[in-house]
Amino acid sequence: MIETIWQLSQNHLNLLSTCRRKFQYTYLEQFTSPCLPQRQSQLTLGNRFHHFMQQRELGLPVERLLAVDQKLAKSFQALAKVAPEIVYPQPNTWRDAEHRRTVRQGNFLLIGIYDLLILSDSQAQIIDWKTYPQPPNQETLKQNWQTRLYQYLFAKTSTYSPENIQLTYWFIAVPHKPTSVTFSYSQVQHDATEQELNEILTHLEQDYKSYQKNQVSFPKVEPEKKYCLNCPFTLPCQRQFAEKQVFLSEVEEQII
Repeated sequence: MIETIWQLSQNHLNLLSTCRRKFQYTYLEQFTSPCLPQRQSQLTLGNRFHHFMQQRELGLPVERLLAVDQKLAKSFQALAKVAPEIVYPQPNTWRDAEHRRTVRQGNFLLIGIYDLLILSDSQAQIIDWKTYPQPPNQETLKQNWQTRLYQYLFAKTSTYSPENIQLTYWFIAVPHKPTSVTFSYSQVQHDATEQELNEILTHLEQDYKSYQKNQVSFPKVEPEKKYCLNCPFTLPCQRQFAEKQVFLSEVEEQII
């Protein structure tokens, strides 16, 4: 049995839902893969933007941050233009940045940190900032564990009914105009999420018990799902696919 309390975020759940072996390599054995320069740039801007928005909500001075960071200033100004009701406090609402919610389930502590939480008497709005363009596939975003876990946690830890909980992603990528996607919630979704969470946590506990006592690796994802094509762990998994070699060759040709 797992004796300590495991803290699990949406990143852990997304990985467990994709490939449990990849979870083993990433979190138990701490294998790492290089971060692409473009991705690193997005992370850097994302960190600056999140820090700036948190400072604003705390009432701390932010003028200097805008003065020395043109990209940050443009991102904020573009957001304020299209969504003033989100950027600026509205009457009869309560706001909190970097708001943390947790739920204990067995040996696991599920954790969500909301970039911004806005509450009124009738509605709860969870806001998440993304410093990249809006992805085309909204269904994928809806099924992402960030969407599902954030709404689930709030429903479990508040008196708001699931139907009165919304999560909105704001995509801020200068020079693109900021856009948003909002996902509603329901009791049916809540029950389905809880059932799937219980299944994931049961598998994780069983996998870890076998891994710890008998050195049995976590299960691999089925090859036909083709997740392995973009995975950095094909060598330790001993999964070398012809499709991946073709993909890599095409990328090399484009670089040359």
